[in-house]
Amino acid sequence: MAKNTKDNELNLVIVESPAKAKTIEKFLGKDFLVKSSYGHIRDLEKKDFGINISGNYQPQYEVSPDKKEVVKELRDLVKKSSTVWLASDEDREGEAIAWHLAEVLELKPENTRRIVFHEITKEAILKAIKNPRSIDINLVDAQQARRVLDRLVGFELSPVLWKKVKPSLSAGRVQSVAVRLIVEREREIFAFQAESAFRVTAVFVVDAVDGKKQEVRAELNQRFKTEKDAEAFLQHCADSSFVVADVSRKPYTKSPAAPFTTSTLQQEAARKLGFSVGQTMSVAQRLYEAGKITYMRTDSVNLADSAVSMAVAQIKKEMGEDYVKVRQYKTKSKGAQEAHEAIRPTYLDKDSVSGSAAEQKLYELIYKRTLASQMADARIEKTSVTIDVKGSPYHFQAVGEVILFDGFLKVYIESTDQEREDEDNPGFLPPMKPADVLHLDIMEARERWTQKPPRFTEASLVRKLEELGIGRPSTYAPTISTIQQRGYVVKEDRPGSPRNYRYISLKNGKVAGKEKTENTGAERSKLFPTDIGMVVNDFLVKYFPNVVSYDFTAEVEKQFDLIATGDLVWNEAIHKFYVPFHKQVEETLEKSDRNTGERILGNDPKTGKQVSVRIGRYGPMAQLGDSTNEEEKPMFASLTREQHIETITLETALKLFELPRELGLYEDKKVVVGVGRFGPYVRHDGKFASLKKDVDDPLEISLDRAIELIEEKRERDNKKVLKSFEKEPELQILNGRWGAYIGYKGANYKIPKSAEAESLTLEDCLKLVDEADKKGGVKKGKAVAKKGAGTKTSTAKKTTATKTTKTAAKTTKAKKK
Repeated sequence: MAKNTKDNELNLVIVESPAKAKTIEKFLGKDFLVKSSYGHIRDLEKKDFGINISGNYQPQYEVSPDKKEVVKELRDLVKKSSTVWLASDEDREGEAIAWHLAEVLELKPENTRRIVFHEITKEAILKAIKNPRSIDINLVDAQQARRVLDRLVGFELSPVLWKKVKPSLSAGRVQSVAVRLIVEREREIFAFQAESAFRVTAVFVVDAVDGKKQEVRAELNQRFKTEKDAEAFLQHCADSSFVVADVSRKPYTKSPAAPFTTSTLQQEAARKLGFSVGQTMSVAQRLYEAGKITYMRTDSVNLADSAVSMAVAQIKKEMGEDYVKVRQYKTKSKGAQEAHEAIRPTYLDKDSVSGSAAEQKLYELIYKRTLASQMADARIEKTSVTIDVKGSPYHFQAVGEVILFDGFLKVYIESTDQEREDEDNPGFLPPMKPADVLHLDIMEARERWTQKPPRFTEASLVRKLEELGIGRPSTYAPTISTIQQRGYVVKEDRPGSPRNYRYISLKNGKVAGKEKTENTGAERSKLFPTDIGMVVNDFLVKYFPNVVSYDFTAEVEKQFDLIATGDLVWNEAIHKFYVPFHKQVEETLEKSDRNTGERILGNDPKTGKQVSVRIGRYGPMAQLGDSTNEEEKPMFASLTREQHIETITLETALKLFELPRELGLYEDKKVVVGVGRFGPYVRHDGKFASLKKDVDDPLEISLDRAIELIEEKRERDNKKVLKSFEKEPELQILNGRWGAYIGYKGANYKIPKSAEAESLTLEDCLKLVDEADKKGGVKKGKAVAKKGAGTKTSTAKKTTATKTTKTAAKTTKAKKK
């Protein structure tokens, strides 16, 4: 190991995470001390914008309150160190972390080394130590530009939304574009009109040479618009014969997919493992920090020569020379950040690793994809058989595939997002030749419908953002997480609904028709826009079209890339955007109308009062009556989760005013069902039980079902309370997700692992509470936390709004001067 210091002097290595520090420490000698900064140590100031707009948009940074102790410790260690090695990640975010550390710790350039590596292995770390560099200020500027632009957009747009749509809303540059994609897809679905047709399939029997009969499944090359036409065709086939008209065989090759980038890993992990985008990145981060895979934020598909050599050796060892085909993949994205490698195992002779089940599964996926990328093409023969129907212009088509050489398919098959009804995978076909007569076993005509556009999954949204050039590897996961946290989008399963369809069959010369039922429209882990998300999107599209423009947002990403290469000055890029944007904000605040997405549905037949729907203080709501009528106040009702402002009908909205409704008595006390701020509920004896999503309808639920929910809630509550005390009713020992804890006066207190929860006395509990209060280690309970957080957030946002308005006014005055 090359040393730049004397034997008794300290080398301080600073990384972002403790896990990464632990792994690196194993590879460096006793002269190196590895410490973690726990991510960014400072961020833009909270007051005003945290940006000196009149001072060329210079960011105003402050050390985060939770990082002050970390900074103090690092400063003390820097004083004792002869050399400081900044070893944060190799992307823009990592470069910015290194720069912030250098600034805050006041590191001297002559004693500071910046090192980067895309894998945490001994070889990579030692190579980095031998090849240090200085901080790349262009990469830092690119990250600063993104942070400053996002702060300007968020801080200026949010107050506009509070005033014009609803308090406590927020907007973000990339997040708003992601929401727009989901909203536009939902409207396509709203407007979609399904059309039905009859799909005809048949099973034929082939007489094989050895006397055994084999089946052939085929589909007619025509779909019939009406049941009458479909039935007429089957009647014709009852007296017809079926002859093989043509057999064609076409060989083709199938090549493996490129090694994983961030987005392709997120997509494939979602399809094959059911992981969310955030979960994939979290698991990949742990694998990287443990030295098991290369860096997981990359848009490169390139593999290092050493990795290719390892892959080839492993393929030869496991499968033989015939399975090897060396490939070099090129990154398609013009805006690829830095020359990273693709995501791959650090050592390709390891087909599995220790760790959690999620880590093992994701590692195996990465391993197989990497290995497959250096394997031979699969050779496949596709056979198509055309079957004529005597006396008919239509024919059946049967398709089969035979794998002549499996190649990379031996290891890995890429999945897709396609969702097709009744999709049959081509299988093997028995030997057939032209003029062969086939015997019909059964023919079926089923009513099928055209399918609506698919809703986005997290993974397919990532792919769409990438296609549009919006965002970069490090932004996909936080973007998708943010739009869900803000309540603009929900990810959920929906069970679908029953649908009747017509079915006609031909068997043994007899045609019979009947009606069948199927479940349709079921959704799994799909992204749905909420009403508030749709209203906010419409407002932004109307008044800030460039901010939510796909082309504009992609162009901004290209500008960040130019800043990263030193071809564009970041302040100039920000100025070019901000001046017209700020003018838009001022004009919108002054001239635009309030937008709550209000829609008038009609009048109530009983009272003649107007019925409308809109976004209210607590979300989407229906209103019966006119707010301007001082003599009679209007009635209000919350919409249910499944209802939309855009699609709800007058009839459905009127039913909402029947809530809350009394279902009857249970234990001599009223049982009431209603819809509240947090969804549909049953109320009994002052306690609430939530209705089951996709199971219970508040307008239809029976008393018996409501009692079931009440009893289930009681059982859960009983299991939660381990112990209570008569002398102190507010104190309870509760059973939580992570074990037992003390709940007291709206706050939660830890119980030491060494203590047996149920044996604690009241005095023991009060002592633990007192000790925790003195240390300050108290966590607010759910109810208190929500209430408190809501108040703080509201106050903070009002303060920020005031400051933002003042800052905007100052900026305007400065410009006029």
